[in-house]
Amino acid sequence: MTCVKVNELLSVAGQPDAAAFAAFAADGFAAVINARPDGEEPGQPGNTAEEASAAAAGLSYSFVPVKGSEITEADIFAFQAAMAQAKGPVVAHCKSGTRALTLHALGEVLDGRMGPGDVEAFGKNLGFDLAGARRFLEKRAGQAPHVKAFFEPRTCSVQYVISDSKTKRCAIIDPVLDFDEMSGATATANADAILAHVESEGLTVEWILDTHPHADHFSAAHYLHEKTGAPTAIGTHVTDVQTLWKEIYNWPALKTDGSQWDRLFADGDTFEIGGLKARVMFSPGHTLASITYLIGDAAFVHDTMFTPDSGTARTDFPGGSAAALWQSIQAILSLPEETRLFSGHDYQPGGRHPRWESTVAAQKRANPHIAGIDEAAFVALRQARDRTLPKPKLMLHALQVNIRGGRLPEPEGNGRRYLKIPLNAL
Repeated sequence: MTCVKVNELLSVAGQPDAAAFAAFAADGFAAVINARPDGEEPGQPGNTAEEASAAAAGLSYSFVPVKGSEITEADIFAFQAAMAQAKGPVVAHCKSGTRALTLHALGEVLDGRMGPGDVEAFGKNLGFDLAGARRFLEKRAGQAPHVKAFFEPRTCSVQYVISDSKTKRCAIIDPVLDFDEMSGATATANADAILAHVESEGLTVEWILDTHPHADHFSAAHYLHEKTGAPTAIGTHVTDVQTLWKEIYNWPALKTDGSQWDRLFADGDTFEIGGLKARVMFSPGHTLASITYLIGDAAFVHDTMFTPDSGTARTDFPGGSAAALWQSIQAILSLPEETRLFSGHDYQPGGRHPRWESTVAAQKRANPHIAGIDEAAFVALRQARDRTLPKPKLMLHALQVNIRGGRLPEPEGNGRRYLKIPLNAL
């Protein structure tokens, strides 16, 4: 197996066989990064086999699968994280080594250690064509808005800061308030990380946006509103969700007019984030109230579609509908094919790194819940899968917070707050 040395810590290679892992260890490597998706060609060892071979050779192993034309910032950051965690030299591979080197080179550019114009020459000196990296950088330079994602591993949620580079105005979408169900402890580490990013980039928060009332984590919208003064918003059909859960929680005092937010968006409503134009699309199916935010060339779809290898969102919550979700997905897929789609969760199928960005074109081509099937087939597939899924473990905890815009229950006479859990309600 021939390895091309990039620097003292990184070499890249083509597809290794099982015997090559022992040779890597003998040559002084400490870790392997596999940048090749499973199933690209017959006879390919694949992630599971490579992980076993690495373990047998005493090497650490990371799975960062990418397709050359679909590399995102999440992939670059995952590659960098795998490099940082390695306890010595790393050999990174794909089929030929090109994608592995591309991930490294793009990280060097994003971190300011290499100029965008130097990428192709850098690759050529090592015997690789990095034209794809150049195209990535050219495309990225023309994209608006700028999107910064924050992955929350406890609930596999993705939070976003969307900013206009010209005006330094931004919006925060679907922030997470930390909650540990075992101890009942709440915290603000995730929200504070968002605030730190806002401060470090010199941004001003114009909006705090929810796509829907979440069933698997607490919303930090109210906390961030108190910290920034920015208005909060959600879809107007949140009132339907409030009415539904008011009965489930037996909560007579709950206001079901959506007044817990500063603005309720209807389908087709528009607003601005600095100089960025934003439009709201009603996207029911996962919940009665789900909406998509279309901001510039980016659509924040949360629980409609995940990345193509992860399918679509469940529809078995109270008020959910597989047929409605199908229609919502079709509306999103009618956007231009280069539209960037940002999902709200990633459950890392196959043990790969977290990913959250795709495109309309990639979803049409590769999402097995969408590509090549019609509405009837989708509804049957979605309903069959939903019957196998347990309810989210925080569903009954979270919704009583999230249908109030992220407000925790009011303290009782002893100064403590209490959640109410209905028994046998679902």
